[in-house]
Amino acid sequence: MHKKDLGLAVLIIIVGAVVYLRNPLFLSPINLGNTANLIGLFGLFAIGQGFVIMTGGIDLSVGSMIALLGVLFVDMVGKFGVPWPVAILAVLVIGTLLGLAHGLLITKLKMQPFVVTLCGLLIYRGAARGYTGEATAGFPFGAKYPALEWLTIGRTFGVPHSFYAMIVIGIICWFLLHRSVFGRHLQAVGKNEDAARYSGIRTGFVITTAYVICAVLTAVAAVYFAMFTRSVQPSSHGNFYELYAIAAAVLGGFSLRGGEGSIIGVVLGAVLLQELQNLVNLLGIPSSLNFAVMGTVILAGVLADQQFNRYRAKRRAAMALGILNRQASPPPQADSYPSGHRN
Repeated sequence: MHKKDLGLAVLIIIVGAVVYLRNPLFLSPINLGNTANLIGLFGLFAIGQGFVIMTGGIDLSVGSMIALLGVLFVDMVGKFGVPWPVAILAVLVIGTLLGLAHGLLITKLKMQPFVVTLCGLLIYRGAARGYTGEATAGFPFGAKYPALEWLTIGRTFGVPHSFYAMIVIGIICWFLLHRSVFGRHLQAVGKNEDAARYSGIRTGFVITTAYVICAVLTAVAAVYFAMFTRSVQPSSHGNFYELYAIAAAVLGGFSLRGGEGSIIGVVLGAVLLQELQNLVNLLGIPSSLNFAVMGTVILAGVLADQQFNRYRAKRRAAMALGILNRQASPPPQADSYPSGHRN
């Protein structure tokens, strides 16, 4: 665990203790279960956003993609009677293709990630609204899907399966980012893409793969959200979810400049965000201030990251200067008198 992760974990404990002292319902089993469910739902695509931010890019289309894929999933299962495993596979394939399109536009046509994914935000939201004719997509009244419901909204030992899914995916992504060759290449590309290219790394492949991973995890989250809400309103479903993902990644130590980040950190960032949302609800703060709280958290996270990096750079410079001074200093003079001679 990095120092940033440890500090974030301590902050989560402190905030939780403050909320509990103000409202003991914070630690009630019902509240903890509901919070864990939201952490799992938002943590799924926040992890994917982390891979994109690691490259120095960003994906603004996450929320709109969740709306579009959610509409398609609900209609496939509820309207057209497609078996749910096939529907999930179709959603994952569509998500893969969307992520591939993002990556190719950025790497092959040299478009800016901000522009590509901003257009995706508009296109996917418009496609979802046009497909449904502004109507809400939902499952037929009284429809039951026991296996699918157990997998997505079920609980084991009181813990929501969405939380288990986030933990499993987080472990896989941790090994991928921190213990694999691809992870080292991803960090190298984020630090300096030109230097990584000259060192033989296929930078286009690495960046495209990061966007595919983000889109696939977003597709997984879209299925969970669709089953959680049981209906999808294309004009509002997933609105501003990309901000949650970016905030969780930034709070978790992912630098918006690229090349730095921790999977444990982004999971802790998702925990802190949902804890803050819970704080707003339990302390009676108007829900209209939710986004103000989130914006403040993002600002504080970016500011802290900048100050930490600046301090670390100064410390490294001071250490390097100290080493140079020691190397430049003349060696101690040997005694010029013959051995055994004394004044």
